[in-house]
Amino acid sequence: MLLRRKNKKQLTDHQPLTIFDFGTVLLRTLKLLSEFAYILVILFGMLGLGAAFGYLISQVDSVKVPSKESLVSQVSSLSAVSDMTYSNGELISTIDSDLLRTPVPSDAISENIKKAIVATEDENFSEHKGVVPKAVFRATLASLVGLGETSGGSTLTQQLLKQQVLGDDPTFKRKSKEIVYALALERYIDKDSILTNYLNISPFGRNNKGQNIAGVEEAAQGIFGVSARDLTIPQAAYLAGLPQSPIVYSPYTSEGQLKSPEDMAYGLTRAKNVLYNMYRTGVLSKEDYESYLTYDVSQDFKQPEAASSTQHDYLYYTVMAEAQDLMYDYLIKRDGVSEKDLKNDETKLAYQTKAQQELRLGGYRITTTINQNVHLAMQNAAAQYGGLLDDGTGQVQMGNVLMDNTTGGVLGFIGGRDYAINQNNHAFDTKRSPGSSTKPILPYGIAIDQGLMGSASMLSNYPTTFSSGQKIMHGDEEGTTMINLQDALNTSWNIPAFWTYQLLRDRGVDVENYMTKLGYDIADYNIESLPLGGGIEVSVAQQTNTYQMLANGGAYLKKHVIDKITSEEGEVIYQYDAKPAQVFSQATASIVQELLRGPLSSGITTTFKSRLQAINPGLANNVDWIGKTGTTNNYSDVWLMLSTPKVSLGNWAGHDDNSSLQSLTGYNNHANYVANLVNAISQAEPSLFDDTKFTLDNSVIKANVLRSTGLKPGTVQVNGRAITVNGATTTSYWAQGGPSAMTYRFAIGGTDSDYQKAWASLMNGN
Repeated sequence: MLLRRKNKKQLTDHQPLTIFDFGTVLLRTLKLLSEFAYILVILFGMLGLGAAFGYLISQVDSVKVPSKESLVSQVSSLSAVSDMTYSNGELISTIDSDLLRTPVPSDAISENIKKAIVATEDENFSEHKGVVPKAVFRATLASLVGLGETSGGSTLTQQLLKQQVLGDDPTFKRKSKEIVYALALERYIDKDSILTNYLNISPFGRNNKGQNIAGVEEAAQGIFGVSARDLTIPQAAYLAGLPQSPIVYSPYTSEGQLKSPEDMAYGLTRAKNVLYNMYRTGVLSKEDYESYLTYDVSQDFKQPEAASSTQHDYLYYTVMAEAQDLMYDYLIKRDGVSEKDLKNDETKLAYQTKAQQELRLGGYRITTTINQNVHLAMQNAAAQYGGLLDDGTGQVQMGNVLMDNTTGGVLGFIGGRDYAINQNNHAFDTKRSPGSSTKPILPYGIAIDQGLMGSASMLSNYPTTFSSGQKIMHGDEEGTTMINLQDALNTSWNIPAFWTYQLLRDRGVDVENYMTKLGYDIADYNIESLPLGGGIEVSVAQQTNTYQMLANGGAYLKKHVIDKITSEEGEVIYQYDAKPAQVFSQATASIVQELLRGPLSSGITTTFKSRLQAINPGLANNVDWIGKTGTTNNYSDVWLMLSTPKVSLGNWAGHDDNSSLQSLTGYNNHANYVANLVNAISQAEPSLFDDTKFTLDNSVIKANVLRSTGLKPGTVQVNGRAITVNGATTTSYWAQGGPSAMTYRFAIGGTDSDYQKAWASLMNGN
């Protein structure tokens, strides 16, 4: 990923400290030190004179002073609408700001609210130069002793900077900037401008519709139904108390209802404290104070009203979730937040909150990878054909993800049957066992990549058990005989996969490294049923990403729905940067591709190809389809993973409560639904499915082997007799190494008893 700096929030237009500025800071520092000698005693005792003085000066001196244009622009800028678009630039949705704000000029704001805010939040506002000395030293001391930033004591100037420029993470680095910026801002604009900006951007809780509000005009209108210029003193006192804890002091709930008398008392008591501050600082006479104190301001509250709500869907929330993570990473990098700082949960939470605010209020454009025509066609297909999944066990949910193989970008997806009824995103958020759809990766793909097997290798499918004694079943079947890898995949037998995983473990293969590269989070690699999907939980999007790797020559490109994020000024602050991870060699990937035509064309575990043939013969016959099915115990999940040279399509169906489907739902219903889905995608974007074919990589090793053993013809000792083994041959593809010479234990897995049976069968055949 490429992260770049953003002018609006990052002060790139710095002015270095001049000699005059440095002298001013030094003189102020000396004055502060002299006025607060008792703090010096503590500092000197802890660090000594030189260390204490140097620490403070170094922190201040390290901060670059922003230019007037840059700083004033930032503190004055208000929220701008952000939006998200399809890959073609068409609008998906504007991003809910969850915040109403109507800025007004100074002369449209009552002097009552101005005086109330100053008396409550910063009584020395008219005298100080942006900071209060005691607060500066309290923050310095707290940082030195490891307590973080202490609360309270910030001037209105500092609070404005925290809300508009710097955020509120509890690091001394940020506090140092806040102090320097406050001193600069007080030189750049007058007090009334600072106060007006503060009143226009500060949060004021909720209005009578339950909506979040900011700025004094929205507060006055949303709580009292009057303009900011017409606020009475009791009303102004109430509003002035809100910014300290807006949600607690607000008279309304998130639904817009008036709070209970007990909860409303917090805000009313706070309003009385504001009136006292106004009296204490001389704004109110004693007579007026006592008069206003008896006034019940709650009688002025507006009655609750219903708010209109904007309906969103799976796409909106999926994009927002990824965007918040990207914005968090950007802000952390932009602000130079260290790993040490991020160990502080408050810092992490502050930046997570800041990332949300940036996206909602910062005027960003989020350009997604979503193909508009494809995505809408997929939604229509879900509505039109979703009923094909229902098998009498209740409404069956689905999750589907279409991914570009060469980029990892999601072109479209289906999160479920109907967002209005079920908000679980079955494409990205729901994690289920992948069942046998993991077999082409774990164990077979890894074994091929390690040179432990070829495409024609033989595996034991004789009945066997886990180490616990539990039989390894395939539905109702206990096992058969020795089979080749293609048959093992076509029928999705479990015993061969079990034995192959045992081989990987016996050889010390780092299976975890493979799976971690693919984004899997597996807690225990000792689980014997791991290659059958046991102990693995994965989303449809992640499993599709795995098949993207297979179809892309073994190169894994992390799934994503966002291509870039652009600031209001047009600067690209995030651009997806493809960093492919070569999980399998190109030879391995192409061998697995060759093998995965079988599970679809054979029709043993899915009727997908025949269903597609009936709907669209050209799409079924001309496109090079590869894929694999998966079914979990008790038929709780059914999977159908598909790839073509251009795209991969992951498909899951099941119930949220893990209840069982009918035994043939995956074979018939799911196959029918997916065939109709594929046809709908093709009609929306025909170029995604053309006649391009998967081909074997030039590095693949081709060996002529016996069909019966997967090895070269040769002589072997069987029960004390030397037997020359010949017969029908086939080509076996290997990623490295190649088949060994003929040996008694010619297959992967199996017991001595199994090989006695196998050789007896082979000898009778000869």
